[in-house]
Amino acid sequence: MNDFIDMFSSSDPTNVATSVKLILLLTVLSLAPGILILMTCFTRIIIVLSFVRTSLATQQMPPNQVLIGLALFLTFFIMAPTFNNVYEDALEPLFDEKITLDEAYTRASTPLKEFMAKHTRQKDLALFLNYTNAERPESLEEIPLTTLVPAFAISELKTAFQMGFMIFIPFLIIDMAVASILMSMGMMMLPPVMISLPFKILLFVLVDGWYLITNSLLQSF
Repeated sequence: MNDFIDMFSSSDPTNVATSVKLILLLTVLSLAPGILILMTCFTRIIIVLSFVRTSLATQQMPPNQVLIGLALFLTFFIMAPTFNNVYEDALEPLFDEKITLDEAYTRASTPLKEFMAKHTRQKDLALFLNYTNAERPESLEEIPLTTLVPAFAISELKTAFQMGFMIFIPFLIIDMAVASILMSMGMMMLPPVMISLPFKILLFVLVDGWYLITNSLLQSF
């Protein structure tokens, strides 16, 4: 414990460099959830799954833990090729001390940039490039992550909301039909959601809704 404290209080250049690297490592680990959310397909998946639950009006069913767990495993499944490229091109050579930390960072960012650029709209990317008055990049490597990540995030939000809108339509039709029938029968005090909920669940089960939603998410990438 004393050695750990001395490492931060020492003025030796070697200890100072080690301390800085340790602080940077802890910072990266603390930002890992944000990196996972904004640099992968997690955002689109969790929003679409949330739209499914909202359109069904099943309150907290499935629970948040189930939706987040499913979104995480789908994210790992979809991002597996990208993560494999990061490990083979950057992490493995770094662990074998064949490349430096800076080279590993550059190599690791390339597969992630390729994935994000593939699903980022040019309009969204141009928004952040124009704001920083940056020159138009000639290649993918020239696009900074500070510009690509927010552009990718808002592109994912738009795509997720588009998919959510399409999910809402059939369930909205059921709600409108049930509400019209109840009004025609003079049962205005009976909440339409209470009557339409079993029909929406039945429809969702009959069409194998979770399979269709998962298939749509996989095909969108």
